[in-house]
Amino acid sequence: MVLPLLKLGTLVLKTLSKPVASRLKQQAAFHPKFRQFIVDIAQANHRFSTQMQRRIYGHATDVEIRPLNEEKAVQAAVDLIGELFVFSVAGVAVIFEVQRSARSEARKEELRKQEFEAMRQRDDDLAKEVDLLKQKLEELEQLAKGRGLRGIFDIRHKNTEAVKVAKPA
Repeated sequence: MVLPLLKLGTLVLKTLSKPVASRLKQQAAFHPKFRQFIVDIAQANHRFSTQMQRRIYGHATDVEIRPLNEEKAVQAAVDLIGELFVFSVAGVAVIFEVQRSARSEARKEELRKQEFEAMRQRDDDLAKEVDLLKQKLEELEQLAKGRGLRGIFDIRHKNTEAVKVAKPA
């Protein structure tokens, strides 16, 4: 479900970036400083990509790289800025999703810790209850030893009579 929505979002961003790139191209025609700025960006990108291609293919890198003409530079800069826009928006979306997922995992971890703490508390309560029952059993055993063997039978006899009386009712 998420993947189709992600693809759809990417297509929307690309579609929205085209008018942004077109607007940048129009602004470049009206503002000489902005035009020079994006031409400089395009020329720097052209030099960098050409040098990288030469290194990858094993050609000489000390060769002079001819600059792009101004129209090609403007078009390349507008394309580059449009792609950077799409990339940055997609990057922000990914970062947002990662943070949302991390918050969700943190909440789940907190719930697990609370459940573990509740189980540990219940275990401690049960251990205390077992200790209390052991103590009562020891008291009964001491009481039975004090009365002797006859005391044990009297305790059992009284308990069975109480059970017999409780059953008919």
